[in-house]
Amino acid sequence: MIDRTLGVPNLRSRECANQVERVLNGIPGVFGRVAFAEGVVRVAAQESIPDSELIAALRKAGFQAHRVDTEEPGPLRVVVIGGGPAATAAAVQAADSGAEVTVVERNDLGGTCINVGAVPSKLRLRAAETAFRPGKPAFDGISATVPEVDLGALIDQEKQLAQSLGDCKFRQVLEDHPRIRWLRGSARLQGRKLVTTETSEGSEELHADRILLAVGAAPYVPPIDGLAATPFWTSVDALETQVIPEHLVVLGGGYVGVEMAQAFQRLGSRVTLITRRGLLADMEPELGERLAAILAEEGMALRLHTTIHSVSYQDGFSLETRTGEILRGDRLLVAAGREPNTDGLGLEGAGVPTDRDGFIHVNERLQTDAEGIYAVGDCTDQNPRLVYVAAAAGARAATNMTGGFAELELSLAPQVVFTDPQVASVGLTEREAREQDLDVEVRVLPLSQVPRAVINRDARGVVKLVAERGGGRLLGAHLVAEGAGEVIQTACLGLRYGISVAELAGGIVPFLTMAEGLKLCAQRFSQELSRMPFCVD
Repeated sequence: MIDRTLGVPNLRSRECANQVERVLNGIPGVFGRVAFAEGVVRVAAQESIPDSELIAALRKAGFQAHRVDTEEPGPLRVVVIGGGPAATAAAVQAADSGAEVTVVERNDLGGTCINVGAVPSKLRLRAAETAFRPGKPAFDGISATVPEVDLGALIDQEKQLAQSLGDCKFRQVLEDHPRIRWLRGSARLQGRKLVTTETSEGSEELHADRILLAVGAAPYVPPIDGLAATPFWTSVDALETQVIPEHLVVLGGGYVGVEMAQAFQRLGSRVTLITRRGLLADMEPELGERLAAILAEEGMALRLHTTIHSVSYQDGFSLETRTGEILRGDRLLVAAGREPNTDGLGLEGAGVPTDRDGFIHVNERLQTDAEGIYAVGDCTDQNPRLVYVAAAAGARAATNMTGGFAELELSLAPQVVFTDPQVASVGLTEREAREQDLDVEVRVLPLSQVPRAVINRDARGVVKLVAERGGGRLLGAHLVAEGAGEVIQTACLGLRYGISVAELAGGIVPFLTMAEGLKLCAQRFSQELSRMPFCVD
């Protein structure tokens, strides 16, 4: 038997790879195995079988093929640009698969999530909840107290936690792996196989067989007249400030906007939240509507469906709406979305296209349009842009870069907004299901019908389920509830395994848990609310 390598450049999918293997393995005396990520097939064949016979068989099946002269291959060289969860997951996975990996990160390891995003903001939200609840006791017999807030001490705690997690979960992981080195500095693509870096120790050229872009995103500043000339805050600034403003204006009704608005409101600010649409407008409308009512009950001023025309600053902010109304505040937090950190990467020269907003296009295998270059996380055009989705994408991209096959299934990715109560969603919304021409029915259950919520003296939320008509397959679950981020995982498993609402309704669920709300809502597909065993108005 003689080992040979054939190049097959038009391998577009795993099914194509399987077909190539079937063609070659159907020839007596031939065994072929496709290295999908490399676009080649490695063949062991009897010496009497010429290359031309193998190539002719593949071309007859519709595949281009040619002989590749190879030396003994060395380890695959992978360069990862970025140092957040997606980059780290990819680096470890690729290195564990035998690749030699170099990670280049210009800022602190851990990315936005650990340093200026999810971790400090969730600590801030929990601290704000702790400060808020003693002044709003839900139970008779408990007196209200108002705690003192030392924002500086809270910020120090946030930074200590970020430092600890960055060291433990990122720096130590990378430094301890024998096949990974990481550089602190900037990186730029010089074509598809070369990355140049600039660090404190000088410049370096990194030759790469595969490149992964995991550069994340930054707060987006909309082009509102006058805004750029004012001392507005982004979410990063808001987490670093030592000031609790008397009146904070928040521009944006997405998850960052609502989380930061509630945190500052509960820490002592008067808050006005302005958004062009409703709250959480990309989720089920019942969720945003219910959250808006909750925030209003807590004293927040909401200006929904309001567009800001211009912003000025003189001893305070003045925001002019499209209708000419003037809104004022001491501080302004702009939470209008994210923009990718793709400027200056040399993408155009490497043949990596982006959309008009700078996000990198990738396919289901996380490949860009440039051969050998992959991208994951917030810098790509995939949604939702969430840290756990990015980490999952990083691991799958590494599998694909090192010769395996993995796809990222985004339809089952849950979303959680960490307000109090939390908002969580997975699967199709009612609108999305109808846009797919599915015959659907929905049920909405107020938390006043969920025993756990009633006992908690907090029944402000809602459960909504979307299903195929007639007790059919569960399509989506959407909640506003205490612990909704935990409860949603039950629905995730139900969607993954294709259960029906009848099966969800018939399950055994512990009494006095919030997860019981899913079961009770599912029962509404076959029962009237008045006939259900626990009803509290």
